[in-house]
This record gives sequence, C-alpha cells and structure tokens, in this order.
Amino acid sequence: MNGKTSEQRGKHLRGLREASGLSQRELAQRLGVHHSNIGFWESGATPPRSDVLPAMADALGVRVEELLGHEVKRKLIAAPSGRARLAFDAISKLPKRQQQKIVEVVEAMVAQHSKAA
Repeated sequence: MNGKTSEQRGKHLRGLREASGLSQRELAQRLGVHHSNIGFWESGATPPRSDVLPAMADALGVRVEELLGHEVKRKLIAAPSGRARLAFDAISKLPKRQQQKIVEVVEAMVAQHSKAA
C-alpha cells in the first residue's frame, strides 16, 4: 500500500472509514465480512484482501487507488458518501412519490441553511 508502514496504512483506512461516517460494523456489513476484519485492517495487522478492495472503496466513496494510499486528484464534484450514500441508495429504491417527498424535505432544509449562512 504505497510504501507506507502497516501502522500508517491502518490509520489511513480508519481515517477514510471515519470520514465516510461508517462504523466498523456498518462497513463490515457492506462488505459482507466479520467486523473483526475491519479492526485487523485498521490496526495494520493485515491489509484488506484484494477481492474486498473494490467494494470497500465503493462503500467509503473513494477510488481503489486512494484506498491504497495513492494520492488521487479529484474533480471538485461533491457526491454523497458514507451514510449519506447509503441513505440515497435506499431512497432510490422507494416509489417515485415517496422519493419526491424526501427531496422536498431536503430542499427545504438546504434553503433554510442557506438563509442562515
């Protein structure tokens, strides 16, 4: 993982997970692994298996390269990640009428926040 020590790799993974707003258990559920695996990976004891990397990157809202510690120049396009992404994924499966109601609530909150700023 990009010449970093095992401890640095673990801290990097933990930082990405925390930035995404996911607990170890939530991330483990997304990956279909036991939550103790997340702890091992974050402690630097072992790196994540290669078959887990794409799903982990997706769950954390990053590219595999960034997950591995490579600096990735990102476009300045904000997209939901972590818990927000999970919520949007779940919302996208609701009937269109319910989705519209959720959008109306979110738009009202954003407008209220914009007025306060």
